[in-house]
Amino acid sequence: MIKDFSAQIKKISALSDTTFDFELFVGETAKEAAPGRFVSISCGDQRILRRPISICDASPSEGTIRIIFEIRGEGTKWLSEQKVGGILKVLGPVGNGFKLGGLCDLPALFVAGGIGTPPIYYAAKNTPGKNDLVAGFRNKSAVILEEDMLHIANAVMVCTDDGSYGIHGLVTTEVEKLLLKQQYGAIFACGPRAMLKATAELAEQYHIPCQVSLEERMGCSVGACLVCACAIKGKDGMEYKHVCKDGPVFDAKDVQF
Repeated sequence: MIKDFSAQIKKISALSDTTFDFELFVGETAKEAAPGRFVSISCGDQRILRRPISICDASPSEGTIRIIFEIRGEGTKWLSEQKVGGILKVLGPVGNGFKLGGLCDLPALFVAGGIGTPPIYYAAKNTPGKNDLVAGFRNKSAVILEEDMLHIANAVMVCTDDGSYGIHGLVTTEVEKLLLKQQYGAIFACGPRAMLKATAELAEQYHIPCQVSLEERMGCSVGACLVCACAIKGKDGMEYKHVCKDGPVFDAKDVQF
């Protein structure tokens, strides 16, 4: 159930000049958090539209959720300037997350790009087994959650576009290398659309079930507007779904990239 509630900022960490890690006290609402779901945060009284931010982790026992976001405009800049103890107006948790249950005995492969890494970390943390994780970033300064990922995955590969850290090159190049030498029961991915498209094509080629979390601009976050409409393959042809309400996670084979 989607709730409109107040959240108190318990902890703030600056991961870089533009990326911030918040721990929010949300009380009982933390029980409704799940990998792939997100919250939509009001960023100041002067901005009508809320900012959707993926849930990176949650602790129902402590009543907290963790979010990581990047400054991409005035709203997220405002959010980055808030202080510990401050109160945020939040809507959520929103959306349909990753379906992690019922996986076969084979390990899973998690694929992340940039700010798509937090929900993938959360999904991997909640999937037991010897899973592998590949994450890509623009450069060394953009790398996030590496230490966290090393604690929950069998192997973690970090790629950068410019070669300033880790493996130089595209995430999907490393994904294909892994698929050539290892069997996986499922692939879970979140990141830029081009990365998701290439990952979905590899999953189809190697006959592996794949779920993707789409990143789209959102207006209302509850499916009332048409801002986040995306093309999905239906029984009777192409149809449009709302990323916020029907997603953000979809079966990769159903998405029209």
